[in-house]
Amino acid sequence: MRSVNREGYVISITPDLALDFGYTYAGGLGVLEGDKFYAAGRLGMRYVVLSLLYRGGYVDYEFDSSGNPIPKPQVQPEDFLRVLKPVDRFTVRLSIGDVVVEALEYSFNTAKAVFFDVVEPDAAKRFTGRLYIEDGVEERFYKYTLLAKASAEFIKRNFELNDIRYIDLQESYTALLPLILRIPGRYRMVIHTAGIWGHPRFPRDLLAREYGYKFVEPEVLLTEIGLAVSSRAFAVSAKHYDVLLKIFPHFSEKLAYVTNGVNLDRWMRREVKEVLKSNGLNLSTIEVLRERVKAELEDLLRNYKKDVSLDGAFVVVWARRVTEYKRPWMVVRLIKELKGNKRLFFVLAGKAHPQDAAGIEYMRKFRELHMEMPNVVYIHDYDVAKAKLILSSGDLLLFTPFSGLEACGTSYMKAAVNGVPTLASRDGGVLELVVDGVNGWLFGEDIRELVELHSEEASRINEREYEEMKARFQEILRIYRENPEKYYSVALLALRSLTPRVSMSRVLGEYYPDVVKPTLL
Repeated sequence: MRSVNREGYVISITPDLALDFGYTYAGGLGVLEGDKFYAAGRLGMRYVVLSLLYRGGYVDYEFDSSGNPIPKPQVQPEDFLRVLKPVDRFTVRLSIGDVVVEALEYSFNTAKAVFFDVVEPDAAKRFTGRLYIEDGVEERFYKYTLLAKASAEFIKRNFELNDIRYIDLQESYTALLPLILRIPGRYRMVIHTAGIWGHPRFPRDLLAREYGYKFVEPEVLLTEIGLAVSSRAFAVSAKHYDVLLKIFPHFSEKLAYVTNGVNLDRWMRREVKEVLKSNGLNLSTIEVLRERVKAELEDLLRNYKKDVSLDGAFVVVWARRVTEYKRPWMVVRLIKELKGNKRLFFVLAGKAHPQDAAGIEYMRKFRELHMEMPNVVYIHDYDVAKAKLILSSGDLLLFTPFSGLEACGTSYMKAAVNGVPTLASRDGGVLELVVDGVNGWLFGEDIRELVELHSEEASRINEREYEEMKARFQEILRIYRENPEKYYSVALLALRSLTPRVSMSRVLGEYYPDVVKPTLL
């Protein structure tokens, strides 16, 4: 149990936020921040999240006659827009012209999510229309400048300085805020990516024009700004912390880590919660629970392919953002090499950024497998609602990022709290949570130096790790078929051992120990 000190607001600034409705997120960061939001509200924290409202959402896809993915905007659902309550309206002054912004609020208990919606002009509506999708560097710069300046204005208009305990900057794009709103000692930064792409740059001329600062370097690294102005900075797993120390050694005294978690109220199935609460969890009950949810998965899959049957099948799930470092090629190759095994069923889910050429090509390959093989279904419109079912209903989750490039990951947590074990590469938070052969399975090396994905070294690592992954997969399949008691023992321990450790209440307690405190029953 935890108690909450309600003195002072925690304000979180984030580019995306995944509620249980609406299209205001692209992937892991948004879902994580949504989990924090709901968990903070349930705990009674005075927690406020500030983000942009993207009228065109992120991205959806349809496939042409040749199986190529064609991107299109997402239309915000009317039921989402209806629950947003106007709470403020003001003008943000940019060097390219004034922007009228309306602040729209969604509340969950004591937590509030505020989305900044552009009223006018049309030019600002255009560059804030889609999440992470812009026409060039300048549009991207003004999108995040608008987030920064709208956040600054909203904070000044709606909060007293003494009432603010923390302002947390989620990812580097939010690091522009302290250039406008100077509140020493309140800022902290959370870095959510391990790869170089997680540290964007903007030309110093743009920053000079908009903020009046003349930086030395021609390209200004936003993470450097965020780390410089923050009193603390956080990695999101122990390994991520180790990697960041090598990238930003000059900020080592500020760095710490809080390993990510998930909101159990959001991700653990109701029937699993009930069995846990009644202390009735054992090998028999977990097997029954898993078979029940498979029937729900079967219904979902039939929306994508008729005559799907999971009866007697070992269901394998690969579900996440489709991009190269997460190695979607591993599941593609595995499916092709094991195509003679009719008792295997693969569920592929996820989508790529429309400007990620490699990710788009993997989507095309997923679609090709879906069309050609009866035991493969590809869910290209993967979202939070579908993830709740898919991650809780397979027999095995594949978690395959190239080691050193996944900051933490949470899909294996969401699976484990429903009794679904994972076969994972040694990366992110997996190393703190999964014990090989005990509550899941591991393969590959624990690499802590950044390796170029297209290098010869990476090719050697990939080939070696694929063969190990395939061998481990076949071992797990044999256990499932020949010794189901052992398989369900691993599944049961995944649920029991990860549940208390991945709880978002634990995460919030570590980020805000002076706000969220453990109490004795």
